[in-house]
Amino acid sequence: MNEKSKIIYKITYPNGKIYVGKDLTNSINYWGSANSELIAKDYSPEERMDMTIRREILLISDNADEINKKEAELIKEYESNNPEIGYNQWPKFKQNT
Repeated sequence: MNEKSKIIYKITYPNGKIYVGKDLTNSINYWGSANSELIAKDYSPEERMDMTIRREILLISDNADEINKKEAELIKEYESNNPEIGYNQWPKFKQNT
């Protein structure tokens, strides 16, 4: 990995829910763009006082097109768009019947 690398990451929150996203700048300080209001609903004020959140790198590439394509695939694979599992709101979760 280098400063030109692009990544797909998985954020895991203390409640076990996840968020999968991409960072085309490879910034160590970027933690995603999940909906803050959606996440806040899951935590009391006391729980928000001390939290540990984990970021894992799922894919590294120098090719932005690959990252853009794989992001949706990994969201579906990890089911982070399922409201019971994660905070991704795109692509829309479709329950298997």
